[in-house]
Amino acid sequence: MRKATTTIADVARKANVSTATAGRVLGNYGYASETVRKKVQKAARELGYRPNHLARSLIRGETRTIGVVVGDIQSPFYARIIRGISDVARASDMGLIITNSDEATDLEEQSVELLMDKKVDGMIVSPCDTINAAHLRAAHEAGIPMVLIDRRVKGLEVDSISLDSVGSARAGVGDLLRAGHRRIALVAELAGTGGMTIERIMSSSPPGPPDINYHYPSWQRLLGYLLAHHDAGIAPQSDLICQVKSYSSKVAAKKAVEILRSDTPPTALFTADGVMSAGVMAAVKEVGARIPDDISLLCFDDLDWMEFMVPGIDAISQPRKQMGQMAARLLMERIADPTSEPRVLDLVPRHVERGSIRQILTTEGVNGGPDA
Repeated sequence: MRKATTTIADVARKANVSTATAGRVLGNYGYASETVRKKVQKAARELGYRPNHLARSLIRGETRTIGVVVGDIQSPFYARIIRGISDVARASDMGLIITNSDEATDLEEQSVELLMDKKVDGMIVSPCDTINAAHLRAAHEAGIPMVLIDRRVKGLEVDSISLDSVGSARAGVGDLLRAGHRRIALVAELAGTGGMTIERIMSSSPPGPPDINYHYPSWQRLLGYLLAHHDAGIAPQSDLICQVKSYSSKVAAKKAVEILRSDTPPTALFTADGVMSAGVMAAVKEVGARIPDDISLLCFDDLDWMEFMVPGIDAISQPRKQMGQMAARLLMERIADPTSEPRVLDLVPRHVERGSIRQILTTEGVNGGPDA
């Protein structure tokens, strides 16, 4: 019968060798004859011996484990990222501890503290607080290798990987404008962080606030929305910007219903992320609008259900799994070489066309002049 905890000494007694010899065989170091090696391995199997990874990690100063902190594990956006991280971690024989912050700084602080207590070799974090983040700065100063995903923290010099949110939103809204749409509503979370406001970003565009990369991606996508209008020579209208202020599809739906039922409704909707997209779809159903006949739709982030709608939904597809894979590789390299310069990487999403954008005939060109 297997003991609750079988030790190297137990294996040594059963194999009739010294504890030191058993340790060399089981630890795969030093010399032991093939006959002795087989005896020790047979005894270990029969006793159900399992190595004490915790003790080994204390000796080696590593746990072969990395920690991940994301905003919402249930979100399809983070699920694909986690899958990418997991694939690389498994291939590198690294364990994974995944935690959820619910986009709350206090919960993120608890997650980081937990991972540090578990002595993880490094962390991948999607930060809630992109301006202060004292807990992340403290972890960095304590020597914890770290990679930030999706968002960056102002003044925190660590590796990061995110998306070109400004450029891809600019291109996507530009496509809507070239299709003839002049009233394009933006539905975005746009939570207040670091003093950013719609008024501030509208008054500074172009080229946009210099610290835009240290705010939530929804603010960057708002800037892209505004820049697309600037490129087209069309003045953006503040009444078309729906600020949801939270990652809630229900609130997004309410905001979208209000604007779709307004006296001058938009001809197109642009959503800033998958949660907003779900809310907008609920709103379109509630008001009985048809896509694209009554309302055109372009969503940031390509989710599985968008492909199976009739018509399919146009989306700006983020390489989420690739982001996770690259983040994990960056972290492995950082663990191996803590002294190299931090790297800041941006991935470029692509526009997947499925037929949810209607072409509108107009006598006004995209740049404000007559059509050719």
